[in-house]
Amino acid sequence: MPSPAQAAHSLILASTSRYRKALLSRLTLPFDCISPLVDETPHANEAPLALAQRLALAKAQAVAALYPNAFVIGSDQVLDLNGQCLGKPGNHAGAVTQLRSLRGQTVLFHSAVAVIHAGRALSSVSTIHVRYKPFTDAQIEAYLRIDQPYDCAGSAKSEALGIALCESIQSDDPTALEGLPLTHTLRLLTELGYEVFEQLAARVAA
Repeated sequence: MPSPAQAAHSLILASTSRYRKALLSRLTLPFDCISPLVDETPHANEAPLALAQRLALAKAQAVAALYPNAFVIGSDQVLDLNGQCLGKPGNHAGAVTQLRSLRGQTVLFHSAVAVIHAGRALSSVSTIHVRYKPFTDAQIEAYLRIDQPYDCAGSAKSEALGIALCESIQSDDPTALEGLPLTHTLRLLTELGYEVFEQLAARVAA
């Protein structure tokens, strides 16, 4: 982890997720990725939405404590199956179990984001409604062998073959299901004084 003096950029993503890194990279702005080292264990009887919001803020706070002058982004996503929190399956067997529980169901994905700068913290959440098809065990196996989504909550990558498992997706942000709601993130950054197009203009001028 770089020291505060070594941090190369004023924008930090408090995550080592390759999915969130790829999403933030779409803005073409330089940023650092730093692990927040936050315990993601749900609290007793914690609702999925509350868990996503708490963890997004905790991740941002953990990194902002080390880099108080940076704009720090924390994010978390929790799958809500009838009030039950579902996380990453971790392996093939776990993914099979998750997908069996999801087929034919309408579930919620809560994608929360928090941005902290100079002691100010703002947060937001995008909730996505996903209706899954009544897919078969054979289709689950075929899908998992190809996509291997073992690091994805819900065990399906909507940006890849996992879209074939979905009947419908309703969201206010097309990037939210991938793990970082960019429209929400940009709004929070702007409210805290980080204007993306001003940053881009400064880079072009340089």
